[in-house]
Amino acid sequence: MGASFGGVPALTSILEKFPENCPPTLIVQHMPAAAMRASASRLNKECRPEVRIARAGDAPRAGLVLVAPGDAHMVLRRGPHGLTIRLFEGLPVHNQRPSVDMLFHSAAKAAGENAVGILLTGMGEDGALGLSQLRRAGAHTIAQDRATAAMHGMPGAAIALGAASRVLPLERIAPAALALARGISSPAQRLVPIPADATRRFAAAN
Repeated sequence: MGASFGGVPALTSILEKFPENCPPTLIVQHMPAAAMRASASRLNKECRPEVRIARAGDAPRAGLVLVAPGDAHMVLRRGPHGLTIRLFEGLPVHNQRPSVDMLFHSAAKAAGENAVGILLTGMGEDGALGLSQLRRAGAHTIAQDRATAAMHGMPGAAIALGAASRVLPLERIAPAALALARGISSPAQRLVPIPADATRRFAAAN
């Protein structure tokens, strides 16, 4: 999941609905390091899964929600022993570190069709290209709708690229994500087609 402005209440709304044994979950929220640590600690107290700041070498697992530190990119890597987390400083992407795009790009390569990408409220375009790569890798992708997003910049950019297979209000994102992670898609969650010119726009954006 990726979020920026307005992301804390949005993430709280989603994680409060997650069960204790929720699917492995990775989060990038644009926020300073100290504030991110405080937010992760609060979420850990209020939600059933374990929520904490990610550490290099962590292995995603059921019941664990890993949040990117506020001062490093977080990416997913597949190695001989499975999926692990890598953290590194690097240059900001879209003026952000951590960057949602960095996480989504890596998840597309490491997890592909076994991933569910979710882009929530936020200014700018971070995460839009990454969500597009996830969708093209076969992953399920969700963007928050305009009506429930505090800022629709990030999810709106993803929708414009054809990156979102589903555009949902905030209250429907958690149940949809859990169902998709179980391999179940409700008929009510209508697939959004990729626009005919999305390939051209994606290439131009790159």
